[in-house]
Order: sequence, then C-alpha cells, then structure tokens
Amino acid sequence: MSLGSGGTTDPWTLAVIIGLACVTVLTRCFFFILDRPWGLPDWAHRALHYAPVAALAAVIIPEIVTTQGHLISTWQDARLYGAAAGAAYYFWRRGVLGTMVAGMAVYMPLHLGLGW
Repeated sequence: MSLGSGGTTDPWTLAVIIGLACVTVLTRCFFFILDRPWGLPDWAHRALHYAPVAALAAVIIPEIVTTQGHLISTWQDARLYGAAAGAAYYFWRRGVLGTMVAGMAVYMPLHLGLGW
C-alpha cells in the first residue's frame, strides 16, 4: 500500500488500524447490538453525576499549578491568585459568569501589569 511520497505502510500498522476501527465500531454500537434493555446500577448513576466536575478539574488544575510540565516554584504566578479569586467568588455567590469575571479581574492586572 503506497502513501503519498513513496512511503509504504507495513502490515502491522495496517492491522493495528483495522483492529482499532473494529474495537471502536463494536464499543459504539454495543447498546444497539443487545436484544434487551440494559441499565446502569445505581452506584454508577450516582458516580456519573461527578464526572463533569472531575473532568473539569483534570483539565483546569494542571494548567494552574504547572508550567512546561513542572510544578510552579514561586508564589508570583497570576494564575494562582486568579483561581483563588474565582473560587472565592463562586463559593460566595454561586455564579459562573461572576466567577470568570472575578478570576480574570485578578489575573489580568497581575499578568499584564506585573508580568507574573
């Protein structure tokens, strides 16, 4: 099998691509293939309520506490203060828009003004 500029695909790569495609189709069609209704246990339903918060924390927290893949080594980082201000506002008023505004109101002057 030829690819573009004279390269060839070895059989193992082709087998992996086909295998991953089969696994993807099988897992996405799993609920349509079953002949009877299928439900999640109660503990799984309760756990799914926390999935969005866990996913958001998994994305946001590393962006706040790391730089170039390493933990920050100084307190002079505007992200820390912006996140703290946003969290404080959220626990005070429970508003998402206000949380973002409060966090950015602290972050931007520190980042642009002081160069943190």
